[in-house]
Amino acid sequence: MKAHSLFSPAIPDLPRRRFVQGLAAGGILLGMAAFVKPAWARTADTASGSAPVLTGTEFDLTIAETPVNFTGRPRLATTINGSIPAPTLRWREGDIVTLRVTNRLAEDSSIHWHGILLPYQMDGVPGISFTGIAPGETVTYRFKVAQSGTYWYHSHSGMQEQTGMYGAIVIDPAGADPIRADRDYVVQLSDWSDEDPMRVFHKLKMQSDYYNFNQPTAADFFRDVSRDGLKSALDKRKMWNEMRMNPTDLADVSAYTYTYLMNGTTPTGNWTGLFRPGETVRLRFINSGAMTFFDVRIPGLKMTVVQADGQNVEPVDVDEIRIGVAETYDVLVTPVDAACTIFAQAMDRTGYARGTLATQAGMTAAVPAPDKPEPLGMGDMMGDMGGGMAAMDHGNMEGMNHGGMEGMDHGSMERMDHGSMAGMDHGGMAMDHSAHGGGMATSEPVPVRHARSEYGPSTDMRVDTPRTNLDDPGIGLRNNGRRVLTYADLHTLGGPIDARAPLREIELHLTGNMERYAWSLDGLEFGKSTPVHFRQGERLRVILVNDTMMTHPMHLHGMWSELESADGNFQVRKHTVNVQPAQRIAFLVTADAPGRWAWHCHLLLHMHAGMFREVVVA
Repeated sequence: MKAHSLFSPAIPDLPRRRFVQGLAAGGILLGMAAFVKPAWARTADTASGSAPVLTGTEFDLTIAETPVNFTGRPRLATTINGSIPAPTLRWREGDIVTLRVTNRLAEDSSIHWHGILLPYQMDGVPGISFTGIAPGETVTYRFKVAQSGTYWYHSHSGMQEQTGMYGAIVIDPAGADPIRADRDYVVQLSDWSDEDPMRVFHKLKMQSDYYNFNQPTAADFFRDVSRDGLKSALDKRKMWNEMRMNPTDLADVSAYTYTYLMNGTTPTGNWTGLFRPGETVRLRFINSGAMTFFDVRIPGLKMTVVQADGQNVEPVDVDEIRIGVAETYDVLVTPVDAACTIFAQAMDRTGYARGTLATQAGMTAAVPAPDKPEPLGMGDMMGDMGGGMAAMDHGNMEGMNHGGMEGMDHGSMERMDHGSMAGMDHGGMAMDHSAHGGGMATSEPVPVRHARSEYGPSTDMRVDTPRTNLDDPGIGLRNNGRRVLTYADLHTLGGPIDARAPLREIELHLTGNMERYAWSLDGLEFGKSTPVHFRQGERLRVILVNDTMMTHPMHLHGMWSELESADGNFQVRKHTVNVQPAQRIAFLVTADAPGRWAWHCHLLLHMHAGMFREVVVA
């Protein structure tokens, strides 16, 4: 490991394995006030460690600080009704729900109902849809439930989401549920740190790979020499060094500080869901992590994916699912063994969350070792290498002439002519796609043009010919011998919600500077940007181009994102879309929700650093 001297976090005096996996009894501390009890103390005996379930149309939720202990050191968490996760809210489609939220913290708070369609005033984003919930104040949310499926809720204030403020939402359909199961479990994944999240953020600002210990080694170099030859191996090292990038930089925050939780339970604690032989079990996976992508599998057992982000999809059988931050997937499984492990390893392979499906409490199954981390490849950096290379700016950024960039915000493009890509004006775009049937030809690499604001200190990389494929499972999952879900496998039942072709396009680039730990859209952090404008009722295409080497889960509040395949056909309806490194993603939006909405990367520290925009629908 690196020595970090002044900035090293306090590590509990525990064996490394126990620190990573947590304490067997980790979680909410006992002996507090009556309402502060571990989640498992108020649940049926069919599952250990699951959150309490609240049903009906009237709910009272209290935000407060609660003592917890996941690693051997007591800490304060931000909780709702004294549990981690917060209570699961069970609603019914068509009902009007009322939620009274009281803030007992010494700071402002909020609750955002992630993926829920509602009036913008009820969305719960301070500074966008309301002012927040002041200390001692009770705010009432009230709206009609217009959908069904699996969703979640969390704070949208400061770092409270990282410190424990998240819970599940399960909405039963108004009629019979077409998804039939004998058992139904929420499996909520998250990441916990004993460190103050702001301290984590400041460390990354000073050294972006502070938590990354998967550094290239001498053994890796000699392996490359054996496989590719000395010159190729040296050229590869030289390239990465000149770019000041690390091919193993897969996650900003690792198990060096994180303990990964399943339903608020550490791996050693072993959350358990019970079943009887022959039963079909529905697992509602929710990634409530602040910064962690989880790769989920149940060794020896196929998972049938039946829902993505709350929307029913054509069933597809897989061995493994990468669940981006804020995504949800519902799967059906029929266990044949008396016990089987639910294994959710972090994308950087430094740790995992773990639970068990079992016929009796206390049973366990083998826990696989985490996979070996894979380095990023050239395609992750350059996109479609057949069409060109990425533009790298690392050496002379400080001396560049940035005149006029501050006024450039291509989030509100209005005048772009797509008839000639080479001459297009990235000051804006508007075009009639009716002659093309809404599709996009992709037989050739899709070139892009970059806004002037991307040529500033907040951007250290630009991809000129991004890839457009949706069948890539992502770094660490390619060719691993397992059937891994991709977006190309997902098809929402019923087709798109709106048959109209888009009449306008908006293109935004996901940008960053790893050395500065700066994250932005089109090179502009939120504070330097202006709102993106959707015209009420319009159907438009949104294009996101990832100019960075990290995957970004992009969440548009208030409206569905209907992902398109590379040839422009409807693929899947989502509220959060993962955009992989050097990838171009397109989705259609129907701007049917007037008001002010947030649009951001759901990696909490990326959002905090500036990868955030306001969307105005009017």
